Amino acid sequence: MLGTAEAMTDERPPLTEASRPVLPRYARLHYDKVRQRHVLLVPERVLVPDDTAIEILQLCDGKRTIGDIVDLLAAKYVADRDLIGGDVIVMLEDLRGRDFLVVVEGD
Repeated sequence: MLGTAEAMTDERPPLTEASRPVLPRYARLHYDKVRQRHVLLVPERVLVPDDTAIEILQLCDGKRTIGDIVDLLAAKYVADRDLIGGDVIVMLEDLRGRDFLVVVEGD
């Protein structure tokens, strides 16, 4: 039945390290000269991500897996991979939940 709580829940599988995230066609990361920072442009909205989110989004090209992204960030910042991985997945799940991120299926 439409309108029930079950019908309205997100049926997508959770993101994993094997997921390959990318911005959907209607969203783009753009450098805003007025704000002098990157913004995420989505229909009728402008999001201003922090520097960490920008770095992660720049790596979301549909080719790299989340595991690849986490490896790059952990090496760059010489930080705990598990901690970074958890934070990356939480951020990307939030964006995907608002339809600002999609996952490329297949190889």
